[in-house]
Amino acid sequence: MPGANDALMTMYMASKALHDSMLTHQGGWSISEAILTAGQATADNLPAGLAEIQYMIRVPTIAMAEQVASVLDRNAAAAAAMTGCRHERHWVSKSRPGLANHAMANLVWDALQTVGPPRWDEAAKTVAREIQANLGVEAMEHPFIGEMEKLIAPQDAEAILRRDLAPSQLNSTSDDYTDMSWHAPTARFYIARPALRAPAGYTYPVWVSNALGGIPATIDPTVLCAAKTLAVSAIRLLEDETVRTTAKTEFIERTGGGIGGSKWIPPLCDYAPPIDFRWPEYVTTPVAATGGSPNPQPRRHDHAVQRVFFASAPQSEGRYGTAHPLGL
Repeated sequence: MPGANDALMTMYMASKALHDSMLTHQGGWSISEAILTAGQATADNLPAGLAEIQYMIRVPTIAMAEQVASVLDRNAAAAAAMTGCRHERHWVSKSRPGLANHAMANLVWDALQTVGPPRWDEAAKTVAREIQANLGVEAMEHPFIGEMEKLIAPQDAEAILRRDLAPSQLNSTSDDYTDMSWHAPTARFYIARPALRAPAGYTYPVWVSNALGGIPATIDPTVLCAAKTLAVSAIRLLEDETVRTTAKTEFIERTGGGIGGSKWIPPLCDYAPPIDFRWPEYVTTPVAATGGSPNPQPRRHDHAVQRVFFASAPQSEGRYGTAHPLGL
């Protein structure tokens, strides 16, 4: 008899085949998946009793997310029916699109200009050159990308981002901070994390970025720059009543009256909180440390996700999660 693996692969392939017809070919959107649990069989002649797949949806509008979720719902039900399994859907998270506040953005931009961009000293450059040498790349006098030590105005940065977006698309990128923007005037700013210049045609392995993000000499300048910018912004906000009033007025206008207003989007938490899922189990053997997931395990998601579990055993369960729009 078919097992949960068959259901999962049927779901996976059907969703891949229908990917292009889930939404119109306009604007920026993406759907990605991860198979979290599969092959949980006790012998080679027993069907797998549990399989889990998770989807993340990054779209500009809530309506688009709901459309994708409806397609995945149908695919999950069909896959379970064809393979004699049952399926369950569990939401992991949903996020609202971002709500802009130009008053707050200007405040933070002024603070960032006061603080200045991060600067990498000779100790950081020594670390960078050592990484380059270990990879067989000629060590550079200035190993870090030059743009990381330059500031760019919010309007100019957004203009660059919007060059690749449809004129009608309001929101782009994805994150979960956007939910906070519906409860208080909010601004988001980016501080470059350390990255190395590369010779033409060369790409650094992923571990380089991870290493630079964990070595104090290379990561501290970005953390300190961000912390100083936050501090200066907070002090100015506390001391300047005009700035506070302007930011609050804009928030009220954009929400149609503030929290609960005519244009305010309430939290999308219309699902049970995913607090009962177990964390992954890690096992150390004499040979190596490995990560195992014998049962459905939760993953930490910064964005909304979609999880489906297929089960051919009565005690198995399934989850679903989908991502909703997260904006500029």
